[in-house]
Amino acid sequence: MRSAFKILVFVCAAVLSIPAFSQTLPVGTPVLEEAFRRGQLMGQYDSLLSLCIRPIFPDTAFPKGKTFQFKLLPVTLLTQYTTDHPYSINDGAMIPASGFQSIASAGVFAKIGPLTIQLRPEYVYAANKTFETFPAEHPVNVWSAWYEFNANIDLPEKFGDKAYSKLFWGQSSVRLNAGPVSLGISNENLWWGPGYHNSLLMTNSAPGFKHITLNTTKPVKTPIGSFEFQLVAGRLDSSGFYQAVPDTANPGYKSYYNHPKPNDWTYFNGLVITWQPKWVKGLFLGAARSFQVYHKAQGTRLSNYLPVISLLAKKNAGNDVVEEAQTNQLASLFMRWFWQKERAEIYFEFGRDDHAWNFRDFFLEPEHSSAWIAGFKKMIPFNHKPDQFIQVGLELTHMENSRVGMLYRSSGPWYLHSNVKVGYTQQGQLLGAGIGPGSNLQTLDISWVKGLSVIGFRLERYVHNNDFHYLAIHDIRAHWVDFMATLNGQYAYKNFLFFTQLSFINSYNYEHLYVPSEIIDSWWNPGVNVFNFQAQVGVTYRFN
Repeated sequence: MRSAFKILVFVCAAVLSIPAFSQTLPVGTPVLEEAFRRGQLMGQYDSLLSLCIRPIFPDTAFPKGKTFQFKLLPVTLLTQYTTDHPYSINDGAMIPASGFQSIASAGVFAKIGPLTIQLRPEYVYAANKTFETFPAEHPVNVWSAWYEFNANIDLPEKFGDKAYSKLFWGQSSVRLNAGPVSLGISNENLWWGPGYHNSLLMTNSAPGFKHITLNTTKPVKTPIGSFEFQLVAGRLDSSGFYQAVPDTANPGYKSYYNHPKPNDWTYFNGLVITWQPKWVKGLFLGAARSFQVYHKAQGTRLSNYLPVISLLAKKNAGNDVVEEAQTNQLASLFMRWFWQKERAEIYFEFGRDDHAWNFRDFFLEPEHSSAWIAGFKKMIPFNHKPDQFIQVGLELTHMENSRVGMLYRSSGPWYLHSNVKVGYTQQGQLLGAGIGPGSNLQTLDISWVKGLSVIGFRLERYVHNNDFHYLAIHDIRAHWVDFMATLNGQYAYKNFLFFTQLSFINSYNYEHLYVPSEIIDSWWNPGVNVFNFQAQVGVTYRFN
């Protein structure tokens, strides 16, 4: 890390005389982030922006030409109440918790020549009330499989037994900007990929992490089209919480259940690139890759700090194969294609949790350790009014292991790793798709839209961790599946943005537990369901 900081200082000194600015629209910003993407479909924003590398850098943050500028950033407060068990996806620093929880953020932004400072901390409070975790009714063999699964990822069901309170750096950064390129130190959440609800390598389902970033703030134009990129080197921390061991657990397994993970942080290196071919308007092609390794196991060569530039095929790794085995690597390819005339877009992402031995291996079994996301969005004019639309969206996320991985090749679930035992996480939450390892999600959105005002509903089918189900449960009646109906609304009034979301969730076989009903004498009887309700209410105040 010292070498990386020396490089940072050198490059910063080289760009001090170049004017630029760089305020961000943070990942997950209520109302505004989604409105920005809608605006692009309607021709209001730069059609060369892929929106597959976020946060977004709006070029209207400040008037140009002034050396020093200062502004207050929006103040946001989001309050949430969950009645039964946690439902936590794409909520940043908030934790998986039952009961009351809130997050607040505010800050300032300053520009001094090419230097920009964005200080936007976040404060989280959660009552963290008790709820039923992995049920004691499961037999010993299921408990053993569950803890073997969790031994390779830092994904606690519950963050302790007390109320949770923590202040984060949040969406803060210090950057030096030169034209379309920015270099800096940041704690901001990142999003890589075209998905609305999920992305394979980087989302805001976890708190932001400390990182050095070299990235574009707007597309770089070339004779073959425009490019965007982000190169990141950072630090990921563990949660410090572990799965609880129930009193009913087999005493012979308790020492294994409590097996601690290494007391070390992990080094993260990631790269994402997008290309907009100038011959096909609205089409974006992209690739992302990430590496993760325990700090104490990291070497000192340049390749140890920048493994994302190493060769893709394992066959070509040579003497680095053993060293590579200590790292957790993910990679994906994606595309987004939108048409402003039709106000529509389609997108797709395909990823691998384990890169192929060579091209023959990839060609024969591309589904090995794979996951994918596909979706579309369409805005339909409503009631012959030019400023009102019906927005329809569909997104499918498939994280479940393939038949190849389950039956023939050693392929663990996405985000788990036998050597990097915290898995692909930051402070106990996933960096990638928030639905988690082995899970699938189908989402249908329908909304009425007028400017920043939105009234809509969403239907979702969320299959929890089928990889664990096929490993330990086996009963085809016992899949843990949530069916969720959500009502949401957004409204802008002067400097205020109001937003709310009401989710009604019916969990079939909660925590993979299937208990047949004794009333109905049928093999396909309904078992036991758990109802969950989550309400969110939030407000943002913008100073200008």
